[in-house]
Amino acid sequence: MVEWIISDGLTDYDTACRAMEERAAAIAEGRADEAIWLLEHPPLYTAGTSAKPQDLVDPDRFPVYPTKRGGQYTYHGPGQRVVYVMLNVGQRGHDVRRFVQQLEEWVIATLAEFNVTGEIREGRVGVWVARPDKPLTASGAVAEDKIAAIGIRLRKWVSFHGISINVDPDLGHFGGIVPCGITEHGVTSLVDLGLPVTMADLDVALRRAFTQVFQNGA
Repeated sequence: MVEWIISDGLTDYDTACRAMEERAAAIAEGRADEAIWLLEHPPLYTAGTSAKPQDLVDPDRFPVYPTKRGGQYTYHGPGQRVVYVMLNVGQRGHDVRRFVQQLEEWVIATLAEFNVTGEIREGRVGVWVARPDKPLTASGAVAEDKIAAIGIRLRKWVSFHGISINVDPDLGHFGGIVPCGITEHGVTSLVDLGLPVTMADLDVALRRAFTQVFQNGA
């Protein structure tokens, strides 16, 4: 069984990390069910294990939290759905690469519920959407914006941290970092794409898509 937890309001980042670690340990020891935790954070930046100091453009704008998840700098804040994924990867095939692919497929299937085509790009973490409505990039390619970030950590084959999907955050807040170390492309959200999607709408789509992608879903 996978327990779905939704927290209202804004959840303190340190509090969330402690809760995730405790739940992951309990899952590994067989004392708790797997869990998907849906929440929002106050404005903050997190630095993954590959974060580069020069990518923190404005270190005084919001609190910065070092974290041991994979990836580089990421912004979290109101209007962004953070999805903390505490799943037993050991019981789901012991294949970390496949697990990350499933997380990507989950996000893409969720976005498809709103007729948004999410895509994966080689060498770029996260989920992207093409923006033909924007000017071409410096290389002459169609512009692309990031709509979701993915960064996980495993301990004793149980995952924690996870996914963030932009519903309607203040996109200007991403300006304090180079998101995931990528300068050529921008950041978008469902509302920025012209879709009047609420957090509750996204939560319903996430749960439905989870069942599609993870055969042992809730």
